[in-house]
Amino acid sequence: MFTGIVEEIGEVLAVRENADVVVLTVRGATVTSDAHHGDSIAVNGVCLTVVDPDGATDGTFTVELVPETLKRSSLSAVTTGTRVNLERALPVTGRLGGHIVQGHVDGISTLISRSPGERSDELVFSLAPEIARYVAEKGSIAVDGVSLTVAAVTSDTFTVALIPTTLEHTTLGTRKPGDTVNIEVDVLAKYLERLNGVSGRAVQ
Repeated sequence: MFTGIVEEIGEVLAVRENADVVVLTVRGATVTSDAHHGDSIAVNGVCLTVVDPDGATDGTFTVELVPETLKRSSLSAVTTGTRVNLERALPVTGRLGGHIVQGHVDGISTLISRSPGERSDELVFSLAPEIARYVAEKGSIAVDGVSLTVAAVTSDTFTVALIPTTLEHTTLGTRKPGDTVNIEVDVLAKYLERLNGVSGRAVQ
C-alpha cells in the first residue's frame, strides 16, 4: 500500500524488451536507500516489484512491466530520460499522509488544460465514463501516484489544484496539455459499489 506522497522524482535510465515484458531501469536515490529484491515501489502510481537480485546498491533499481501493466498504464510510453514519481510502500509504522493508494491503476487520463496562478496551478483532466462514478468533489484521487483532492468534477472531466510543494516535488509541475497520466480512484468507492451490488440495496 502507498499514500500518494511522492518521495522523489526519478529518471528512467534504460528501457528494454524481454519477450513480452518491458524492463525498466530507474534512478532514485531515496527509494533505493533501503530497497531489496521483491520490494514494492510505485512508479507514476503503478505498484512495481524490484527485481534486482541483490537489492539496489547504486541508486538505481530494475522493474518489469507485464502486458497487463502496459495495457492499463501510461508506462507503456516511457523512454530513456522520462521523469517519474517514486514512492516506497508504506511501512506498518508509517504515517498515512495522503490517502490509501494501492498502486493499481484504473485508467489513463489526458491533461486538458492548465491554469497557472500566482503560487498554485489548476489542472483539468479527462475522465473516462467507466471510472467517473467513483470520482466525487472533495474526494481523493491519485494522479501519476500523487494524492490529490478533487476540486470539481463533471461527467467527463475532473479538476485538481496543485500547491507549490506538489508543483516542485512531482512531475505534475511540468505536465502540459495533451500529456497522459495514470489515474487511481479511491478504493473505498469501488468496494461500496461492490457491496451495494451484492446486497441489492444501498449501503447505509
